[in-house]
Amino acid sequence: MNRKHFIHTTGVSLAGLLLINETVFGKEQASSILRYPSAVSALVNNKTVRLNSTDKQNWAFENLQVKMIKTKDGLSVEIDAPNTLLFEVQLSWVYPQKKSAQILNDQWERTYGDVSWHTFKAEEHLPWYFIEYDGKTSNGFGVKTGAHSFAYWQIANQELRLILDTRSGGTGVALNNRTLKAVEIITRTGVPDESPFQALQKFCAAMCKQARMPKSPVYGINDWYFSYGNNSEKLIIEHTNLLVNETAGLDNRPFSVIDAGWFETRPDRPGDCCWGDNMHNPNKKFGDMGKLATTIREIGMRPGIWTRPLCAGYKDLSSLLLPDIEGRVSAKEPVLDPSIPENLERIKSYFKLYQQWGYEMVKFDFTSYDIFGKWGFQMNTTMSASNWQMQDNTQTNAEIILGLYHAIREAAGNMYIIGCNTISHLSAGLFELNRIGDDTSGNEWARTRKMGVNTLAFRAAQHGTFYAADADCVGLTNKVPWEKNKQWMQLLAESGMPLFISAQPDATGPEQKAFIKRCFAAASTATPVAEPLDWIENPFPQKWKLNGKQVEFNWD
Repeated sequence: MNRKHFIHTTGVSLAGLLLINETVFGKEQASSILRYPSAVSALVNNKTVRLNSTDKQNWAFENLQVKMIKTKDGLSVEIDAPNTLLFEVQLSWVYPQKKSAQILNDQWERTYGDVSWHTFKAEEHLPWYFIEYDGKTSNGFGVKTGAHSFAYWQIANQELRLILDTRSGGTGVALNNRTLKAVEIITRTGVPDESPFQALQKFCAAMCKQARMPKSPVYGINDWYFSYGNNSEKLIIEHTNLLVNETAGLDNRPFSVIDAGWFETRPDRPGDCCWGDNMHNPNKKFGDMGKLATTIREIGMRPGIWTRPLCAGYKDLSSLLLPDIEGRVSAKEPVLDPSIPENLERIKSYFKLYQQWGYEMVKFDFTSYDIFGKWGFQMNTTMSASNWQMQDNTQTNAEIILGLYHAIREAAGNMYIIGCNTISHLSAGLFELNRIGDDTSGNEWARTRKMGVNTLAFRAAQHGTFYAADADCVGLTNKVPWEKNKQWMQLLAESGMPLFISAQPDATGPEQKAFIKRCFAAASTATPVAEPLDWIENPFPQKWKLNGKQVEFNWD
């Protein structure tokens, strides 16, 4: 790895100060557990309180109790808070030495070209986990996937902090008399002979009990990045026919995914605005969606379809909807309240219908934005607006979202699911695929470079450990230079991760088809996950290890 620009620093690492090494398992690593915190505080009834403890394991303030329980892998945090509204709990560890080691962050849902190795900033929120690299070893601090609270880390004022956001909507959760198993903290001490990427892969595998992976690598086509919602049954069939010959002879068949634009909408809200009565009525540009799935399969691809499950209709009762907040106004964009069982049954009916139609994969979108009224990059200080709640405020936001995801998983049966704009740490282990970054582009290369290359590099370690990590499409159009798209297509095809192509017909000539054929063949078979080699100093890595070989790209 080229580290000539890496800033070497001195001092004791976080791992050396805060982790207890208990047992050595061969040459792999030492099993490490985070020490009990030195302080615990909470935000209850909109007031900050400090909890007291005599043993650093059990903390209390009046009727609020926070317990640390040692598990096989780390520390479980359990909370009792009867007769209070609990907004958050903060655990703190004394970190007396100033240190400038490089850290790698993650994000709440997708990334937005905003993940990198960098020195920590006091105001920075580090969602779910972070990796610390001191030039020799890489140490991981995180929580296990499927947590019942949103969790982020901070390194500030000579403290390491873990904040557990237990809000329900924009206010505190009312736990009443139940115990909240908020998170299980997990840490990992690195070993000298592994690269930071290898350390991150192993840490991701430790955070997620078991990834739910597709039976075979997923690849194919998606119409969005040349149609942008202006699609039709005719266009989908033409797009499928355009590239099916480039998959001839491949046993693992590709997908043809129908993206947004197939459903019935109001005439004044075209594209991906789906505020109709439901998500099962096709518009006049589409006919029988079951028949279309059959047609795609007869052509030689596997049918997939897009949906926005929390969309509500304008005629829906207000009692079924989420309230108006900044970023979401129900009169314009009505959203189903996912804490209501009736709404979950309605959403499950969509996925059951798609399966009846014959679709083998469903891409569901917008659930994070629809609930919180914010995109992931806007959640740096608060997840959502204040002073609002869902109908059921006895569950945390994390628990409600998990309930939604489990309902989708149950209804989907044996269909593959792609989560898009989903909460990454809550999707892991539930869905076969997850979109790990914001949209690439069929209009401008700079956006694909920012959203695609960055997210593939810094979340590739989640592939196979959380889910199949989808870094999004190649927008093959006349607006994006072919020499750039060709490199992006090669990286995706040889990354071991999903490859989807949106091919504008008049931008797809003999040269493009020949290269697509080569890339589809590569993407159809299992290969090692791509490893970025210059990612410590470069947020858009150019040097990669692909299937055992070093390959260099020019993204500029």
